Amino acid sequence: MTRKIGYAAGAFDLFHVGHLNILKHAKSQCDYLIAGVVSDEMLELTKGITPVIPLAERLEIVSHISYVDEAIAEVLPSKLDTWRQVGFDVFFKGDDWRGTEKGRRLEQEFAAVGVEVVYFPYTAHTSSTRLRTALDALSARATSSVNEA
Repeated sequence: MTRKIGYAAGAFDLFHVGHLNILKHAKSQCDYLIAGVVSDEMLELTKGITPVIPLAERLEIVSHISYVDEAIAEVLPSKLDTWRQVGFDVFFKGDDWRGTEKGRRLEQEFAAVGVEVVYFPYTAHTSSTRLRTALDALSARATSSVNEA
């Protein structure tokens, strides 16, 4: 019997229920789930953000999620290069990528090597971007309170 290996990549910074939902849905569609935790350097290169939680801690958190069979650091800018290194049959992504240029390119590259791309609903009410914005606002408010004192 052939084992279906899934791969779900993400920053998993400021871990929240949206992250958990993607991992839960991904595990329900494969036999073995690898979570790729995007490295600090790759986040800075691809998204221009510095994670709040360092890679080692994000790996520790994700590796202890019951749906995850293995957590690895994603250190390559190309998902296709990651596939060559890791080997998986299905790639899971939030549906915020569906229909975008990045998503279509990903689908084409993976189709050429026999990897299926499966999208899951993006949890719009909770995201790391929204959490980061809230933290920045709290920090700015705290700083202005200190400066006024």
